[in-house]
This record gives sequence, C-alpha cells and structure tokens, in this order.
Amino acid sequence: MRPRGVAVVEVQQVPSPGDARSLPVDALEQLRRQAVAAVESGLTQTRVATLFGVSRKAVGNWVRAYQAGGESTLRPRPRGRRTGERLALPPSAQGDVLAALSAGPPDDFGLPWLLWTRRAVAELIARRHGVVLAATTVDKYLLRWELTGPDGTGPRWDQCPPGAVLVAATRPQPPSGPDGLHALVAVSHRGALHFLAGTRPFTGAGFTDFRDRLRMHLGRDVRMIARDRAA
Repeated sequence: MRPRGVAVVEVQQVPSPGDARSLPVDALEQLRRQAVAAVESGLTQTRVATLFGVSRKAVGNWVRAYQAGGESTLRPRPRGRRTGERLALPPSAQGDVLAALSAGPPDDFGLPWLLWTRRAVAELIARRHGVVLAATTVDKYLLRWELTGPDGTGPRWDQCPPGAVLVAATRPQPPSGPDGLHALVAVSHRGALHFLAGTRPFTGAGFTDFRDRLRMHLGRDVRMIARDRAA
C-alpha cells in the first residue's frame, strides 16, 4: 500500500548521494515517503535510489521499515546522540583505563608520578588509547567514574585549609570497568588532586603508603586531614 498523501511524481530536485541525512526533518520524511511510494508503484529499489540520489541500502531500509511498521516509521527520529556517544572514550576504553588505575600507581606503568593526578590520568589515556584530553575533561571522567566520590561528595578543595590536604576514602561505582573499587583521594586548597585506586579497601598500611607517596610527590611534609568516608 502506498503511503497516504504521496503520489509518484517526477522529481524536480534530488539531493546528491549521501546528502539525505543532512536534510531538514520535514524534507527527509517527504523524501522517504516518495521513495517508498515509488517502490510500491513498481520501480526497483536500485532505480529509486538513482532517481532520488540516495543509496539502495537506504531505500531498502525505508521500505522494510514501512512494510513492518507503517507510515510512522518514515518519520525521522529526533537528531542527537545517545547517552555516552559524545564521550571521547567509549565504554570499553573507560573500563580499560579504570582497570589500569586500580592495578597500581602511575610508576608501575612507567609514568613519572607516584600518585594519580589529572595529568597522569591524561597521559595514561593518551598512551593506551591515543586520545589527548584536557584536565577539565579528565575531571569529568573522574566524576563520571565516582573516583572523587559519588556526585562530587569527595574531599573539596574549598573546604581545605591552606597548607594542608583533605583526604577521603571513596567507593567508586563507574558505569563500566571493574566492580568493587576503592580509592583514596587527596585535594589541596588550590585544587590539586592526587589519588590511588584499587579493588580492596585501603588499610592502615595502604594509608601510610599513600601518605609517603604524597610527601615524596610534593617534595615536602604535608598536613593530612581525614574527611568522613564518602557514601
């Protein structure tokens, strides 16, 4: 059955091949209706694809969708990307980075840092996945992965006294990556971030190692203020 309100007419202007998806929504719907109507009237899909300047695969998809679901399938869906598609790292890459972060400190990977920082995470991502990220983008991933606490509830730089660092244990629950993660996170009053992650809780020995690494990383002694454990 031919779509209602559409007759097979001579096409006065057709898009160049590959241009269909760039058409306005109304024009794209009309193009689909005309193409389906042309096939329903007896033209081959190949011929219709040539007439309308689109691929035969596109015509076939439109026809199959129309035959299976009716006219509503000819209306283009709202344009936009699904959740996560705008991210520079796909879920699989994020899982790989999280697995690496939880496997050990940066020096285990040949990186010149004793604790994970925004810069260290950016370097890890660049080496493993060839993606260069700014510090602000790394921050967004750390929040997404809940390494700095769920919904940003980890230690906050604006609550840290000058010359000290706030330290808190967090329980990251990232969308992808290993389960049962633990992190020990420190922030300074200037916003500097340092952390370690693992698959086991940080005990007294783990906290001592973190403190020693932080002192060596900063090249000075530091007053550490423990913050309540993040939920």
